[in-house]
Amino acid sequence: MRSRLARLILIVAAFWLADFSAAKAADYPTRPVRWIVPYPAGGSTDILARIIGQYLSEHLGQQFVIENRPGGGNNIGTEAVVNAQPDGYTLLLVNPAHGINATLYPKLPFNFIRDIAPVAGIMRVPNVMEVNPSIPAKNVTEFIAYAKANPGKINWASSGNGTSVHLSGELFKSMTGTDLTHVPYRGSAPALTDLIAGTVHVMFDNMPSSLQHIKGGKLRALGVTTAKRSDALPDVPTVAETVPGYEASAWFGVGVPKGTPAEIIDKLNKEVNAALQDEKVKARLADLGGILIPGTPADFGKVIAEETDKWAKVIKSANVPLMD
Repeated sequence: MRSRLARLILIVAAFWLADFSAAKAADYPTRPVRWIVPYPAGGSTDILARIIGQYLSEHLGQQFVIENRPGGGNNIGTEAVVNAQPDGYTLLLVNPAHGINATLYPKLPFNFIRDIAPVAGIMRVPNVMEVNPSIPAKNVTEFIAYAKANPGKINWASSGNGTSVHLSGELFKSMTGTDLTHVPYRGSAPALTDLIAGTVHVMFDNMPSSLQHIKGGKLRALGVTTAKRSDALPDVPTVAETVPGYEASAWFGVGVPKGTPAEIIDKLNKEVNAALQDEKVKARLADLGGILIPGTPADFGKVIAEETDKWAKVIKSANVPLMD
């Protein structure tokens, strides 16, 4: 009799909790939501978050406040989200560093895949393989031939060790057998300055920061690094058209602390996907040169897992210095 009563109490409690959770999700959000972006204000990552955040603010009735928390290669902002209450009121702008850092930093105080729940993908942004106009190569095929004829003599710039810009070049080297000399900088801006000046010769930069230099003729684009051509540079082929299987891109989405109610995750996912269908939002995101990646939380979780595995292999193969 007592065991039957206990089971009945558990069943009633389960239904009550389910109803309470659903009601809580239906009301969500009832106060401002902070969205942590682990980059400084003003960059393309920050701009992307503000575009989506504005849409969510307008359609969910509460402010989605962008909080820039740069530092530690994204890890400072990420740790703040990992340790936040899993109630839907703290979001994370997920980006390539999260897939890379899992291997690059051996002593992180969190496990990204375990501790952050995926909500929704937003977009992929190509990197663009670009050269100083003094380099005679007009396409990827010619560049590979030129590099093999001049081993170790071509200076290849990146925005820093372990960045997507760096690892895009490492992947290219490994797949083409070319010998390029890596020159890491502290960010894309100084690297681009030297690339335009001819101090370095080639770079696999994030498209938004290089697009105007390419259109202005200061740099020559040889290929985009996504699997498909970019609408921002429709006449520029993909690197994969010459190097089959090559793909590298900056990818972005939304994450929340593990344990956030599924109903809240689903509600956020629905609204982010709706934003990606909004014509005004699409037009603004198009300026960043990206490809939208709508889908379910599981779809975005798959992206995170695949990118983490992919870059782990590149980092280990290229012996990229691990961070402390």
